[in-house]
Amino acid sequence: MAEIDLIIAGRPYRVACRSGEEESLRAAARLVDAKSRDAISGLGTLSEARQLLLAGLLLADQLIEQRGDEGAPPATEPNAPDPEIAARAQQLASRLESLAQSLEKEASSA
Repeated sequence: MAEIDLIIAGRPYRVACRSGEEESLRAAARLVDAKSRDAISGLGTLSEARQLLLAGLLLADQLIEQRGDEGAPPATEPNAPDPEIAARAQQLASRLESLAQSLEKEASSA
């Protein structure tokens, strides 16, 4: 396991990942950082948890929109999602869950 330091919305986070996944996690963090900054710029001051929630929702909305643009069936159709997109979404969800757990631990120790 590797650990890397990330900065999202001006806040530092130390996150564990599998060896070799460091750059992928950094790229994901850049996306979350950009979306969290979008969320706070449009809504003003938000709690850290709400800012990350909105960033995740903005990213999910973007993913759904792109999938529709690429000719994939809309999310409301009963067809199975693209396996590659589903796998990437699962990886992102796992990383966000790990980050949320870290935030909860940090908040409870403060």
